[in-house]
Amino acid sequence: MDDFDLDHDLGLDLIPAPLSVRAVPPSGRYVLDEETRIEARPGTEGVARWLRATVGAATGLPLDPGDDDDNRIVLAVDPALGRRLGPEGYRLVVDGHAVRVDGGGSAGVFWGAQTLRQLLGPAAFRRAPIGSGTAWELPMVAIEDAPRFVWRGVLLDVARHFLPKDGVLRYLDLLAAHKLNVLHLHLTDDQGWRMEVHRYPELTRTGAWRARTKLGHRASPLWDERPHGGYYTQDDLREIVAYAAERHITVVPEIDLPGHSQAAIAAYPELGNTDVVDTAALTVWDTWGISPNVLAPTDHTLAFYENVLTEVLDVFPSPFVHIGGDECPKDQWKASPAARARMAAEGLADEDELQSWFIRHFDRWLADRGRRMAGWDEILEGGLAGLAGLSEGATVSSWRGCAGGIAAARAGHDVVMCPEQQVYLDHRQAPGADEPVPIGYVRTLEDVYRFDPVPAELTETEAARILGAQANLWTEVMEDQRRLDYQAFPRLAAFAETVWSPLPAPAARDHPSFERRMAAHYARLDALGVDYRPPGGPHPWQRRPGVLGRPIEGAPPIV
Repeated sequence: MDDFDLDHDLGLDLIPAPLSVRAVPPSGRYVLDEETRIEARPGTEGVARWLRATVGAATGLPLDPGDDDDNRIVLAVDPALGRRLGPEGYRLVVDGHAVRVDGGGSAGVFWGAQTLRQLLGPAAFRRAPIGSGTAWELPMVAIEDAPRFVWRGVLLDVARHFLPKDGVLRYLDLLAAHKLNVLHLHLTDDQGWRMEVHRYPELTRTGAWRARTKLGHRASPLWDERPHGGYYTQDDLREIVAYAAERHITVVPEIDLPGHSQAAIAAYPELGNTDVVDTAALTVWDTWGISPNVLAPTDHTLAFYENVLTEVLDVFPSPFVHIGGDECPKDQWKASPAARARMAAEGLADEDELQSWFIRHFDRWLADRGRRMAGWDEILEGGLAGLAGLSEGATVSSWRGCAGGIAAARAGHDVVMCPEQQVYLDHRQAPGADEPVPIGYVRTLEDVYRFDPVPAELTETEAARILGAQANLWTEVMEDQRRLDYQAFPRLAAFAETVWSPLPAPAARDHPSFERRMAAHYARLDALGVDYRPPGGPHPWQRRPGVLGRPIEGAPPIV
């Protein structure tokens, strides 16, 4: 951290901030030109492809393969560096002879290449050259860097508002530019089912479309009367997964159960509690909040979702599969003779234990197939399951605060911290009437910068269970890519630094230094075409006057 001022003195303004930066002799600049070659040693071929496709496109330089002169970028995997900094660590050295990017693994080389791109300036983030007079110069520096956490994630909710495939691919590029390495793809909810399932075509034929959409918070009187929907074919999702893998990003799918399932029930009414409600009359939900229509605890439902998850496992190689497990109203189960019979047969004391029975079933099912279940912190609850009933590999996404993550870590489970009070980026960015559809607490750029995923009360052993953190983008009031950009940026840049860089305690962080570096980073976002919230407040076209939100006043509680 002592090198941050040097970072600024050298004019680097890197985000996220690296572990160490130092100047190296000779003084001056290293110029990339038409003769610059890329020497890609074993394990770095994908990084070379990425450099040619991005930096090559922006600069107009061919960056041909070559290893026979000094004018080259050398990409290499260094096992010794990996032992010291881990597989995502890297060393970037620019001296008078070459540019060297060494990584502890191929991922480390890729993150070093991302830093190299930042060093070239904002124009390196464009898709084509903007002028023949640009000099592509690098400072003479040595940078060593490695991430603080192995899980540096973003949740993208494509169920509430569908984001076409190209938009997902674009967001993968934005994640990679910020050294974020997990995309949690929220594929199903009450308002839409977004993954093609060959065995059950009605999931997308019916479940992917709703007749209209609530505009703003659910208390709003406004409606968008246009049908809304869309879905990804399995080949679309394989493309997304492959595109992510080339950028060392893992795509974690989420298939919600037993709540947040009205779209599935609308497609296949027998999945619902048919002895309580007329499930055949249900449609894909067109408003927000928590639907009372939940899955029936039947053998048919279990088999149905096992078949769905079999196709999910075929498409997504991620070690983790998220099954939701949150916000499941119990009213229908309480009124259902079939649910009561299931509880009696399984020896379950109440409906909370019935929800845990659902979770535990799919936890075991995934574990038997070599995968790890992830779920929201409600999976910790409910008698028979709770912490004791979860498999060793079950991982908790702590969203209602930090308490669930603390309990899980103390019980020996891995945790991803994503407390809504701190890193739900659908929450508003400032007080005042200009913020579009204001939701939740005010979470400024500085607030996010001072977020720390590791609660102070954890011991060192317990803290080692914190895999990292995740910023969540729930899209009820984000109807398109521009709204998504506005809510995500610039705060996602601050979040990226909190999960990558070895920052001091939140109160001791140098926010003015971060703001200074952000001044340069805004130019990168401009070059990338990101419609971020400006530091001075929204542009007129970013506002949504008259669309009701749900602001919460005061400081968010620490829970």
